[in-house]
This record gives sequence, structure tokens and C-alpha cells, in this order.
Amino acid sequence: MQLEVHIQAIQQDLANQAGLGDEAAAETARRMSEALVSTLHLRLLDLLGEAAAEIGSQLPSGRIEVRLAGRDPEFVVVIDEVPDAAQLVAGEELKGRITLRLPEKLKAVIESAAESENISTNAWLVRTIAQAVESRPSKRGRHNRLQGYAQG
Repeated sequence: MQLEVHIQAIQQDLANQAGLGDEAAAETARRMSEALVSTLHLRLLDLLGEAAAEIGSQLPSGRIEVRLAGRDPEFVVVIDEVPDAAQLVAGEELKGRITLRLPEKLKAVIESAAESENISTNAWLVRTIAQAVESRPSKRGRHNRLQGYAQG
């Protein structure tokens, strides 16, 4: 994704608006738009970071990172590998037991999901619960945090 195109479009919009005034207004707008390039770039990166965090929070597992290659950002979907039920309990017996009462419709949906993946309902529930626990945001949360790396 090339932010430069969008920054230039904003600069052009500013120049068009300033063109409605006199020559001094147009020159002032030109100088301001040149001075604002870095700020616009950072604000657009902030916006992309917030969008990535918002979308990432809706993913069942994983996150979306904004990575920089030079000055150009790119979105990368990072899927967190969650071990399946067999791996979660490697060398450990399934001894923990919880009695869970569910609405019949939800029970049917769970059983159908497990059947479509060719695993037991118990294995499906263990894996799904493990994914939910692993993908919980930390206490600090993900607000105002840009995650990824810069390359260039």
C-alpha cells in the first residue's frame, strides 16, 4: 500500500481549496502541505494500526500487523498456531470434567461443527476453548499499539 499517493491527494485537495483565494493563500497552502507530509504519513500509519487492531480483534485466532517496507505499509495476517486437543494434553490424561448446560440449538451447532471437522465434540470444544483462552488480549490491551516490523 502506497501512502504517498494518498498524501499527494490530500495535498492536491488543499491546493484546490487554497486556489479559491489569492496568490498568497495558494503559496501558504503549498508551504503548509509540504510541512505536513511527515505528520500526514504518521497519522495515516496510526489509522492503519487502529484498523488492523480493530479487525484483528474480530479474528478467532491470530492478529493483523502493519509492517513497513521502507515507508510503505502492508497488512499481514498472522495466525497464531493453537495446538489441537491431542497436543494440549500430550502425556496428560483428560481428567478435568465440567458439566455444561447448553441450549439445544447451540449443542446441535457444536456437534455439527465437530462432525464437519471429523473430530469428537469433546476435542472440538477443548480446541475451541484453548483458542479462546490463547487469543485473549493481555490486561494492557491493544489500544494505540502498532505491532510489526520495519524493513528498508
